[in-house]
Amino acid sequence: MLKMICLTAALGLALGSTATAADLTFDGRTARADTAADGGFRLQSVGQTVAIAAQPMRSRTDSVLFDALFALAQQEMDADRVDAIRDPAFNQGNPVPCDCFQTGERWPYVWTRDVSFAADLALARLDPQRTRQSLQFKLSPARDGHTPGLFVAQDTGSGGSWPISSDRVVWFLAARHLQDDPAFAEQTWQALQATLAQDRAAVFDARIGLYRGETSFLDWREQTYPDWTRQDVRFIGDSFALSTNVLHYQALRLAEQLARARGDARASQYAGWAAALATQIDARFWRDDAGMYMSYIGEAAHPVPYAKYDLLALSLGVLADVFPADRARRALAAYPAVEGGSPVVWPQEAQQPIYHNRAVWPFVSAYSLRAARRLDDAARIQREIASLMRGSALAGSNMENYEMRSLSVHVDEGALSGPVVNSPRQLWSVAGYLSMVLEGVFGVEADGTVAPKLPTALVPQLFGTRRSIELDDGQRRYILTRPRTLDGDLLVAKKIVRRGNTVTVHLVAQAAAGSAEPRPVASGSATAYAPATPAAPTPTARGTAWSIPIPTNHVLWRDGRAVTAASPLLLSDDGYQHCLSFTRREGALESLHSPTTCIGPQQRLRGSTTWNWTATKATRVRVRLRYDNPNGPINTGVTAAVKQLVVQCPGQPAQRASVVMPHSVGPQDSTAAEFDLPKGRCRFALEDGFNMSALAHFATYNGGKGGRDGALNQATVSALLIAPIAATDGDAR
Repeated sequence: MLKMICLTAALGLALGSTATAADLTFDGRTARADTAADGGFRLQSVGQTVAIAAQPMRSRTDSVLFDALFALAQQEMDADRVDAIRDPAFNQGNPVPCDCFQTGERWPYVWTRDVSFAADLALARLDPQRTRQSLQFKLSPARDGHTPGLFVAQDTGSGGSWPISSDRVVWFLAARHLQDDPAFAEQTWQALQATLAQDRAAVFDARIGLYRGETSFLDWREQTYPDWTRQDVRFIGDSFALSTNVLHYQALRLAEQLARARGDARASQYAGWAAALATQIDARFWRDDAGMYMSYIGEAAHPVPYAKYDLLALSLGVLADVFPADRARRALAAYPAVEGGSPVVWPQEAQQPIYHNRAVWPFVSAYSLRAARRLDDAARIQREIASLMRGSALAGSNMENYEMRSLSVHVDEGALSGPVVNSPRQLWSVAGYLSMVLEGVFGVEADGTVAPKLPTALVPQLFGTRRSIELDDGQRRYILTRPRTLDGDLLVAKKIVRRGNTVTVHLVAQAAAGSAEPRPVASGSATAYAPATPAAPTPTARGTAWSIPIPTNHVLWRDGRAVTAASPLLLSDDGYQHCLSFTRREGALESLHSPTTCIGPQQRLRGSTTWNWTATKATRVRVRLRYDNPNGPINTGVTAAVKQLVVQCPGQPAQRASVVMPHSVGPQDSTAAEFDLPKGRCRFALEDGFNMSALAHFATYNGGKGGRDGALNQATVSALLIAPIAATDGDAR
C-alpha cells in the first residue's frame, strides 16, 4: 500500500494533479492542452502551439492532455500517409509512387525495420491496407531473372548491408497480423521460405546454434559496439545479437504456422529449428551476475559475454516467450531507469554522442510497456506511460528520440551533443504512442480481446473524480469503471459486459506479483557509464609458450572464457589457434571487450579463388579470407561481398560455408568459416554468393555501387588464412 501511495505522489508531481490535469511539468518545462470549439485540441508546449483536429478515435478521461496527445498521434499518423515516397539515394531523389506510410517528417521513405516495428505496434490494426502496401514495397525478387524466390530487402547498412545486418526478418513480425488477405498471405509464405533458407545458409552458425549479425535497430556501430568497430565491421557480422535472434525465432514460428496450414511437411523442421534456437537464446545471452540478457555476444571463435544490454531485445524476448518466466521478470526489473524513462541501451558510453547512447526511443518504450504488461509489472507500465506522455507533450510531436535525462530533442554538449539525428512524427514513435493508449491504458488488443492492466498510480491523472473513462475507436466504445478501493498496484478486469458495440470493463485492484520498481540510476552518475574499452592483449612468444601481461583491473578472456591467473600468464603452444581479449573492471562495472588477438599456428595461402592444403591429421580448421572491399563506405551500401567457400577432401562430400567481406578500409580479414577435415590434401574453392545488390528492389539505388549500374558482389581476395582449432571450443550447449 505504501508503495502505491509513493508512486501516486510521484506521478502527481510529474503529470499534474487532478486540479491541473491539463498540464504536464517535467525538467522545468511545461505543456498544456485545451479543448477547441471544433472538437479538437490546442497543445501549448515549449515555444509552440500545436492545433490538433478532432480524430476518428477519441479517449475521454479526466486528463485533457492525455486525450489531446492521443488525438495528436492520430493526426501525425495521417500526416505520414503518402502517395509517393522519396530518398536522395533512390531514383535520383525523384518520387516513387506508393500509397504507403513514410518513416517520418525528415525520412520520406519506407525502411524495412521502421515500418515493420510500427506495423506490429499499431499500424496493422489501424490501417491494414496501407500497412500491407508499405510492407510489399520491401519485398523483391532477384533481378537476374532466374534466381527463384521472393525476398525481404535488408536496407542499406553497416559494411554494405546483409548479412552484416541480418534483422530483415522483422518484416514477418508485422506480416503475421495481415494474413486475412489471401494474396498477401501467399506473398508472406513465399518470402518466408526464400528468406529463411537464405539466412539459414548465410548467417546461421550450427555449432553455436544462433544467427549472426548486428543488433536490430541499434545500427550505428560505435554507439553500442566497441569503438574499434568504427572502421571494421567484420566482428559485427561474426557476432550474435539477442534481438536479431529473437526476430528469427518469431519468423520460424510463423513459418511453422503457415506450413501446417498448408499441409507442408517442413512445419516440423521449422518447429524444431525454433525450439532449438529458443534454448540457445536463453543459454547464451543470459548473464546471471547482472540478472539480464546481454545485447550481444562475441563470435564463434571467441564467444565472450558483453556487458551491454538493450531494452528492445529484452522486450522482444519477453513477448516471444523465449525466456523462462522467472528470468524474464528478473531481467525487466533489473533493467535500469533514469529520470526520463528507460534508456534503449545500458550502460552508456562516455565518449559517444547522444543517439542510441544516452537516449529514450518512444517505440522501444512502447515495447517495454508491452513486456511489462505481459509480466504484470505495474511500476514499469507506469514509467513507460509517463515517459511517452512527457516526450510527446513537451516536444509537441512524437519524435524519433530524446536525451534520456531531460527528454529534450537536443542537448548541446559540444562533440557529444545530441540526439545527433531526430525527426518529428517518426512513424514507429507515432505507432508506439497509439499502442500505449489502446493497449497500455485501455487494454484493447489487436485481436479484440480486452485485458486492462492499469497501474493504480495512474488513477488520479486519468480518472480524477470520474467513475469511468472510455475509448471510442470508431466501431466500439470501451468503458473502464474504477473500483471503490485501490488496495493494490494494478487494476485488472473483474467483469466484462458486452452490449451492442459497447464493452464495459469493471476493474478491480490487485497486487501485481511481477511488479518491481525499475532500478533507478541518476543519468549523470558514474554508474551510468561503462569503463573505457581497453587495448588488445599483447602476447610475446617465449619458446613453446606465450607470455601475456595482464594490466591491473583487467580480465583476460581466452576462447570465450575468463581466465583467472597472475600476470603475466604463460600459455603453452598446443598446436591450436586461441583467441584473447581484455575487459576492464571498475567496481561493479565492466567495459566492452578489447580487439581480439589470436595466437597459435595460422597458414597464409596465397591466391584469390582456389587453394590446396594438406592436413597431417584429422582436424577442425578455422578459415578466413584476406581481402579488400572498397565498394562503399563502412556505414552504408548494399555491396557486402558474400561468397561460398567450398572444401573438397578425399572420401568426403563437399562442405560449404558462407564468408562475408564487408566494406573495408584497406585489407582486412573476412568472417570465419569452420570445417572438419580428414587427414590428407583438401581443395578450397571460392564460388559466388548473393548480396542485397542482387535484388530488383535496389535497381534504382544511386547512393553507391550495386544499384543502377547493376549488381556487384566483389572483393579483392589476396589469401586464404587457415588455422587448426580445438574441436570442442564453442560447441552448442
